[in-house]
Amino acid sequence: MGKARLLVVEDDFDISNMLKIYFSSQGYDVDTAPRGEVALEKTRQVMPHLIVLDIMLPDIDGYEVCRRLRTTTRTSHIPVIFLTQKDERSDKLQGLELGADDYITKPFDIEELRLRVQNAIARAERESLTDPQSGLPSGRLIEDQLRRMIREQDWAFMDLRINEFEPFKDVYGFIAANDVLRFAGMLLGEVLDELGSEKDFVGHAGGDNFIIVTDEEKASIVRKRLKDRFAEEVQKHYNFIDRQQGFIMAPDEDGKPEKHGLMKLSVGVVSPKTHIFSDIREITELAAEARRQDSLT
Repeated sequence: MGKARLLVVEDDFDISNMLKIYFSSQGYDVDTAPRGEVALEKTRQVMPHLIVLDIMLPDIDGYEVCRRLRTTTRTSHIPVIFLTQKDERSDKLQGLELGADDYITKPFDIEELRLRVQNAIARAERESLTDPQSGLPSGRLIEDQLRRMIREQDWAFMDLRINEFEPFKDVYGFIAANDVLRFAGMLLGEVLDELGSEKDFVGHAGGDNFIIVTDEEKASIVRKRLKDRFAEEVQKHYNFIDRQQGFIMAPDEDGKPEKHGLMKLSVGVVSPKTHIFSDIREITELAAEARRQDSLT
């Protein structure tokens, strides 16, 4: 996997900077936020794999930050470790009741915190809660969302795939390909921030395949905005020559050069207004077929 992303929410600059330097040296991609509202905004922009969250903040406290994360569908899965000077049993219980994954008290042992962070991220990946590349919900969390969704009305399920992703990876390498996956995950979140609601769900089914659950009435405009923005913004991942010519040459199974277009999104959409579903497998199969048809256009 690529670097795991941490968000450290701490208003004490010395502690925040120390944690950023230490965890960066351990191979993590670390961002910091001095206030709760800043942390929530940064979480919407780039999904962290884990949040280290101080309780005492200058605007809203860590409890409120955690509550908002847990009540927003797209951020409810992110592991949270509370970091605080408080050591009262009631404070720990309040944090755990809000859905925090762990709790460590200042002054803390940096090695202990590292292990808690490492274990929380590993546990989320082991239980198929998050994708190691994007940090988005995967596996079981997607299935749980589908089971809840099928009992409701006015939803749309979107199956998205990055066409020509594999040839791009063959030519540009794994690091560049991982950057594209992170870009795609961020783009999905940005479009839903603009056009969707807090109830919307974004998942990473694996590889170049993502899913979205949104309101049925918004699905068509979300779909168009995603396809248009992806087609335009993905070009920055190519070199100048490939952008200008509009294709790349990638080896086929026999190692011979083969022409491939630039990456684009194919999107299949299904909803209870167009189909009757008896189980979640039918949802995913019909959406995948709609996505395959979209890739031919």
